[in-house]
Amino acid sequence: MKTLLISGTDTDAGKTVLTTALAAYWYAHCPDRRLALLKPLQSGEGDRELYQRLFDLQQSPAEVNPLYFQAPLAPPLAAELEQRAIDLAIPWQTLQRLQQAYDYVLVEGLGGLGSPVTRELTVADLARDWRLPTVLVVPVRLGAIGQTVATVALARQSKLNLKGIVLNCGQPRTETEIAQWAPADLIQSLTQTPVLGLLPYLPDCRDRPALAAAAANLDLEILLPLKAQTTLVSL
Repeated sequence: MKTLLISGTDTDAGKTVLTTALAAYWYAHCPDRRLALLKPLQSGEGDRELYQRLFDLQQSPAEVNPLYFQAPLAPPLAAELEQRAIDLAIPWQTLQRLQQAYDYVLVEGLGGLGSPVTRELTVADLARDWRLPTVLVVPVRLGAIGQTVATVALARQSKLNLKGIVLNCGQPRTETEIAQWAPADLIQSLTQTPVLGLLPYLPDCRDRPALAAAAANLDLEILLPLKAQTTLVSL
């Protein structure tokens, strides 16, 4: 596996936290191997700016984020405000170059798997067409179980290679809340998809050591095949 897409059930599920946690772990433990981060499309400021503050990326800005729109809206709406077309050949070609030049490419998606990329395509369609192995980030909150079941159903309908689910505490959660709102055993039973671990609440998501420590508690054999020559990608 040379590429991993990090998607979620919704906006603010925790995709960026997982992406940066995996990157922080990689830089801490694999300094001799090359990792690339890719945000194929971005609307408004956010992820690409955080990547550049956190990591000494050996990538040009266009290689980190090939398509950028100013308004923090769904890409088709943001693009229409700027009277621009969304040319997906640009991020696709960028991904191919990164896969050739780097050991692992993390691709962070936008919104959830059902979020629109164009007026015809969703993130799930892009993951299918680009053949991206995918991990799903699920926020620990009321409604998480139903959202997860529905999103995994979309992934199966789209014939995605869904590697697993990562639970994320975007807010402080007690053990009881985690067990009742996002029970790993029930989620696995309902979706027949492995839960690869839980990201704890991180007060400062720019704390690289804390991010790396959070990643260390996940199933890294699936998320970061460090023994293989691979590429990690996040949409």
